Amino acid sequence: MEAAGEDCCESGPGYATPLVAMSGPREKLIYVAALYTGTGTAKPDYLATVDVEPSSTTYSSVIHRLPMPFLGDELHHSGWNSCSSCYGDRSCERRYLILPSLLSGRIYIIDTKTNPREPFLHKFVEPAEVLEKTGLAYPHQPHCLASGDVLVSCLGDEDGNAEGSGFLLLDSEFNIKGRWEKDGNSPLFGYDFWYQPRHKTMISTSWGAPAAFTKGFDLKDVSDGLYGKHLHVYSWPDGELKQILDLGDTGLLPLEVRFLHNPDKATGYAGCALSSTIVRFFKNDDDAWSHEVAISVEPLKVENWILPEMPGLITDFLISLDDRFLYFSNWLHGDIRQYNIEDPKTPVLTGQLYVGGLVQKGSDVLALGEDGKTFQFDVPKIKGQRLRGGPQMFQLSLDGKRLYVTNSLFSVWDRQFYPELVEKGSHMLQIDVDTDKGGLSINPDFFVDFGSEPDGPALAHEMRYPGGDCTSDIWV
Repeated sequence: MEAAGEDCCESGPGYATPLVAMSGPREKLIYVAALYTGTGTAKPDYLATVDVEPSSTTYSSVIHRLPMPFLGDELHHSGWNSCSSCYGDRSCERRYLILPSLLSGRIYIIDTKTNPREPFLHKFVEPAEVLEKTGLAYPHQPHCLASGDVLVSCLGDEDGNAEGSGFLLLDSEFNIKGRWEKDGNSPLFGYDFWYQPRHKTMISTSWGAPAAFTKGFDLKDVSDGLYGKHLHVYSWPDGELKQILDLGDTGLLPLEVRFLHNPDKATGYAGCALSSTIVRFFKNDDDAWSHEVAISVEPLKVENWILPEMPGLITDFLISLDDRFLYFSNWLHGDIRQYNIEDPKTPVLTGQLYVGGLVQKGSDVLALGEDGKTFQFDVPKIKGQRLRGGPQMFQLSLDGKRLYVTNSLFSVWDRQFYPELVEKGSHMLQIDVDTDKGGLSINPDFFVDFGSEPDGPALAHEMRYPGGDCTSDIWV
């Protein structure tokens, strides 16, 4: 797939509008963060290049692996040096994939433009330098800015305390400029963020203190206040914390956050993992922000599990570029859901598909129905393979018709909830999407088995297309 900037050579990278982006070229390659950290295999994490061109002889397979130079990184989320926010600047190009390491703190810069099929390491930012100049550690989510700078959310300080969280600002050469937020304006907890310049607002979410989540999930840590339930509303671009929205028990562990793609719209959603809710936030007439629960997933009553009730655990979600559909994953229940959000206040369920989970047939865990009878979910095999783990990270094709899915959340949590995933490795699926009436179906011809990697089973996490996508690009 050509870099998007090559398709719009009269301007900068990306696309003029989200709707124009939908008519961009079909994806041919996809980059996947693949991990050995936490698996017991003493190999570095790597960036896998997967062929997603149906006519290709190497379709649905890893065609290149770029290992990182160190062990123990825990590659997690990624972003571009330039995206559609730089569309008006022809001096910019979408060339480098920014790949932070959640545990080691290194930030890798990957050149994907020279040879998109075989990306290579351009440089990396050392964690000691980030710590010395900003006090930040545990880097998580990068976003490019229209200025050419890159903003990276960081989840804590050197000791894993949430009080040290904040936002790292890098210049276009990936030199450290400092912290983005004003002094004394750090978030209570860090994780994801999204900005909407026309409303002069950035909103960030709250996972938890790294000292807590890196040891595995413990409900006591939630009651002890080591996990978040807040959205942080910042003025953009100057970094003043204007509001903290307390989501309460209906918004525990808000992870991903997305505004609608239309930059004129002052509304968006946050996916709250533990409470299994999608919370909508919106701007009022007085320019203050409010929130409400838009979707709620009921817990399952279960037998043979660690608790009598199992939350869905919404771990990822995204919005199609035309703002018509929202998709989210229930990592524990094992289903993917599609909602029509043309009326953002009242999402309507239009598709649901089980592709794993703890309650699939053949599992020891049983769900209890209202009639007192037990049941389990039918999960299809793909190419003769039983689906492991639960659906986790998403990426959606520009036209909205293909949803790619991986199943690793975080290596320590993978081992805790899905030990088979760590032992046998991740896989990557492709879901066909009905964008007319709504609906989801598995593509039976696509299955990337990270359990059969040359160096042993690996964990597959976030995905990116070379030309940008609906979770990287922001319009100004």
